[in-house]
Amino acid sequence: MRRLLALTVLAASLSACGFTPLYGEAGAGSSLSRIAVSTEDTRLGYRLREHLEDALARDAARPPLWRLQTTVEQSRRPLGRRVDDTATRYELTVRGAWTLTPVSGGTPLGGTETVTTTYAAADQPYAAIAAQQDGEDRAAAALARQIRLDLLRALSRTPPQP
Repeated sequence: MRRLLALTVLAASLSACGFTPLYGEAGAGSSLSRIAVSTEDTRLGYRLREHLEDALARDAARPPLWRLQTTVEQSRRPLGRRVDDTATRYELTVRGAWTLTPVSGGTPLGGTETVTTTYAAADQPYAAIAAQQDGEDRAAAALARQIRLDLLRALSRTPPQP
């Protein structure tokens, strides 16, 4: 009985302070599906756009309220050495800058995220290409998650769009 009373008091105090759940109807999460994503015309840019649209649950049936423009830079560094001085693994670092602009005009929001992933170096050419592409895909997925979190934080501090 005491727990029920405590939960009721807690719920009443949270509603009185203006608390809004991040993923609630009035929260920032409802705006994510109304963001149109554009990326660079590269393999990594395409994968990032795919992961961002999935992460944001893009609703193509409704007009966008925001436009998200991203640019990505990647660098690859060899890790570990074999006897013949070839790398055994590679570290892929992807830096993504994003700008979120209201369609109706206004002040754009922006940020930068960096993710790092590794992949094994293979001796066979096809396996090496497949490993590199898998590393890029995993980096794009991680970058999309980071950008989504940045967007949630940024949108939670801005007034809702009509």
